Amino acid sequence: MTPPFQIRADYDAHTIVVYQAYAPAIADAALAAGRFVAPFSFHRMTWIKPSFPWLMHRSNWARKSGQERVLAVRMTREGWEEALSRAVLTTADPAAVDRAPVHVQWDPERSPRGAALNHYSIQVGIGRQLIRTFADDWIVGLTDLTPRVRKAATLLQTGHAAKAQRLFPPERAYPLPQAVEHAVSPGR
Repeated sequence: MTPPFQIRADYDAHTIVVYQAYAPAIADAALAAGRFVAPFSFHRMTWIKPSFPWLMHRSNWARKSGQERVLAVRMTREGWEEALSRAVLTTADPAAVDRAPVHVQWDPERSPRGAALNHYSIQVGIGRQLIRTFADDWIVGLTDLTPRVRKAATLLQTGHAAKAQRLFPPERAYPLPQAVEHAVSPGR
């Protein structure tokens, strides 16, 4: 049985993959530069998600306006854990949330067809205070997953869910240092 609050992600010894969906102009500029550049906004919070199924639900399989392109953002585990160590749950005291450089919220994980599951997926908001660090220091690579997303969506729509799921990136439980886990876990 999956624990209710567990980070599941595609990761290796040094990096973790998080997902974001953008308008084509932002994705194209970022992919051409190999990092986020204008028109990406460095003046607002950006939300990263290690759950591919959750982002597919959120972006409606890259069909939502302004979210037509899905990027896999490979970032350092050191940066990921640094962000989480500075996070405040969005359910905390509003004044603490306002001051926090990073926000964390847990939303129901989603099935490939978008149904809410009985466990949660983490969403991490990188605030203006850290967004340059995120973009310039923590990110080690960007990959356009849009063709894969569109193929998986078509497979799901035509009744081939098992084939679609084979296109999903592999995700497994991410081992957090205890101090970081304490900071991002609800009810602690």
